[in-house]
Amino acid sequence: MRLSLRARLLSITVALLAVGLVVIGSVVVRQLEHQLLTRVDAQLAPMSRALSTMPPELLDRLRARTGQEPLGRLPTGADQGSPAADPLDLITKGYAGYLSAGGAVLHSFGDPAGPGLPRLDAAAVTARAGEPFTVEGDDGQEWRAVVLPAQGATGHSGVVAAVSLEALQATVNRVRAACLVAGSVLLAVLALVGGIAIRAGLAPLRRVEETAAAIAGGDLSRRVPEPAAPGTEVGRLARSLNTMLAQIEQGVAAKVESEARMRRFVADVSHELRTPLFGIKGFSELYRMGGTEAGPAMARIESESGRLAELVDDLLLLAGLDESDGPGLDLTPMDLRTLAADARHDFAALDPSRPIAFTGPSGGPAASAPVLGDEARLRQVVSNLVGNAVTHTPAGTPVRIGVGTDGGEAVLVIADEGPGLAPEEASRVFDRFYRADGSRARATGGAGLGLAIVRSIVAAHGGRVELRSAPGRGAAFEIRLPAAAS
Repeated sequence: MRLSLRARLLSITVALLAVGLVVIGSVVVRQLEHQLLTRVDAQLAPMSRALSTMPPELLDRLRARTGQEPLGRLPTGADQGSPAADPLDLITKGYAGYLSAGGAVLHSFGDPAGPGLPRLDAAAVTARAGEPFTVEGDDGQEWRAVVLPAQGATGHSGVVAAVSLEALQATVNRVRAACLVAGSVLLAVLALVGGIAIRAGLAPLRRVEETAAAIAGGDLSRRVPEPAAPGTEVGRLARSLNTMLAQIEQGVAAKVESEARMRRFVADVSHELRTPLFGIKGFSELYRMGGTEAGPAMARIESESGRLAELVDDLLLLAGLDESDGPGLDLTPMDLRTLAADARHDFAALDPSRPIAFTGPSGGPAASAPVLGDEARLRQVVSNLVGNAVTHTPAGTPVRIGVGTDGGEAVLVIADEGPGLAPEEASRVFDRFYRADGSRARATGGAGLGLAIVRSIVAAHGGRVELRSAPGRGAAFEIRLPAAAS
């Protein structure tokens, strides 16, 4: 079973702490043992020097007179002015022996057990003179010994002095046990503190998990709470996740909106196609049943067929304009002023009673507006705007046609003083199949594709079209295209 991230981090932390405590404890115990052994050696040195100058007979007489082992009364570092304050406080057992020339112990004093000494002949005594070494006694305890050549005893090659390391080992063992207990307690405390710290550090990741679960449940508006320190790893992760979530939410919203538009588009296309098709079918059946003459029936069928063909052409045009590589425009140098003048004549022909003002974009005299464009498509734009104004304003309503340049752009304005549009209507007039009157009757207008075609053609030329309208204040369509060098 795989451990959680929190468990792995805590395990690694505890393991590193344990290794660190073991290393520190080992170093402390080792240094303590070394210091204590050095102190024992310092106490053992004057003892061995004193023994090397005394004959064994003197020690025998002291033993016979006092009835006690004389080793503890030997001269020590304290007696000889050594800086050791208490030279025997680590010596609980002492031993001394005189060696024959062959290395055998001839006389011994102190602890009857004594250490198990290696056999030391005269050459070995000379080679190891004054060098402390550790040997093991018969009872398994360790002793610290030093050998010196005998100076006060004839017939002896050397003298050996040894002290038990029992007290030293007991002290080291107590310190080792104390380090073990203290280290265990410290490790437990540090593990607890580390666990709390890791839990607090991983809290933002748990919030990320909760947010991800909520998002998986469909709540795309949820965001990961960003910590107070945005420069940390968790802060950068939260910021990146929130950016990604915002993009996902926008993408999903765009997809939903696109699907909704597609459904509306299919419904609108079905409705618009159904009307002329039903007309054609109805008059065909009526003529077949003898309910009408051939002339009126054929005329109506021809009319509905024309409307159907016009609708299909508009849809094909919009599909071509929607292509990513754009429609095949036949771009040539032209002047929007020419289109504006033709629009003026169209208004006059459609409604002679309508006053027409021919001005610049913001008033004043009309001016040249050179562009690089597809004249046929731009004429279709102007024709749609003229037809829109004539259809949706009462007869005799004044209109203004403005043309000229403004800030490096060629501008064409067609404005009327009709009833205008409400803001919610003005925001949708460029949508496909949208008609402000909400009616589907053919008598009230076209299929609602005219202004959508206007926007698509203008956008294909790298320009934009805007509507300024308010109820009772008319409507003004403004086309802006990149101006060409005149």
